[in-house]
Amino acid sequence: MEEIKNTEEKKDVLILAIESSCDETAASVVKNGREVLSNIISSQIELHKLYGGVVPEIASRKHIEKINQVIEEALKEADVTLDDLDAVGVTYGPGLVGALLVGVAEAKAISYARKLPLVGVHHIEGHISANYIENKDLEPPFVCLVVSGGHTHLVVVNDYGKYEIIGRTRDDAAGEAFDKVARAIGLGYPGGPKIDRLSREGDPEAIHFPKARIEGSPYDFSFSGLKSAVLNYLNGCRMKGEEVCRADVAASFQKAVTDVLVEHAIKAVKEYGYDKLAIAGGVASNSTLRTAMERACRNNKIKFYHPSPILCTDNAAMIGAAAYYEYIRGTRHGLDLNAVPNLKLGERI
Repeated sequence: MEEIKNTEEKKDVLILAIESSCDETAASVVKNGREVLSNIISSQIELHKLYGGVVPEIASRKHIEKINQVIEEALKEADVTLDDLDAVGVTYGPGLVGALLVGVAEAKAISYARKLPLVGVHHIEGHISANYIENKDLEPPFVCLVVSGGHTHLVVVNDYGKYEIIGRTRDDAAGEAFDKVARAIGLGYPGGPKIDRLSREGDPEAIHFPKARIEGSPYDFSFSGLKSAVLNYLNGCRMKGEEVCRADVAASFQKAVTDVLVEHAIKAVKEYGYDKLAIAGGVASNSTLRTAMERACRNNKIKFYHPSPILCTDNAAMIGAAAYYEYIRGTRHGLDLNAVPNLKLGERI
């Protein structure tokens, strides 16, 4: 960690970062891992709403259309040119393989043409690193709860780029459960933000939904049973001819998810002997989760860190932050870098 600090003091490092793992095409210029000079995001949400979820082929084609444009905008907003850059960072996994390939190919082309170092970044490492951007005092070690669309992980961040996964979902991730329940109660896609909004009108104590605990794995998660319980409740109401209060269902479901996430995260921080907890990923912008986590951390004298909602989305600024710490650790990838849709956190390819 001391070596990283010394490197920061010697020379500013500018990294162009590219993110295209799912349905956002994004580019950013990041200085020294923590200062965002630009962060351009082209979202496809409105397009995929028509299909109730992300269509991989459509996502890939849209990335191809948008990627040059977002990079040009990122460089312009940062007031830099390709000649000013020290490296190119890019998400190479996990994600949709076709979508990832667009970003990886673009990054390799820029790297080759400008003779810039190429740094591949794990998407989840990017989400964790988003916390460094606005929290200048945050340094490892700490515990991070990652709750994105397809991932629910409890991670011990031992150092920059060094991670230990201590808990993970056994089935549906929290984000997937939000999407499926939102669809079941007629809210559509994307489910997380819509359930968050609707739940403010409901009673979180109206319906008791189960909270799964896995024997022998106190930090692991399971949301499949909760999802099924919601579907069974809805079916039961329809069979009895009872009216369903969607706001109560949304609020009660969200409370069940939040209670488990908070309980596991606080338990991990205390048992591992840390005093810092961060959250990351798309679900980390959920207002109920943030409020509950903040309260629990305050009650347990734990410092709580979280990115702004825009940095919880799939964005390139977080990839630039992660790429910086990989870059100064000596991580370099060749032009044979490929997309790895099932890349594991901490895996080096």
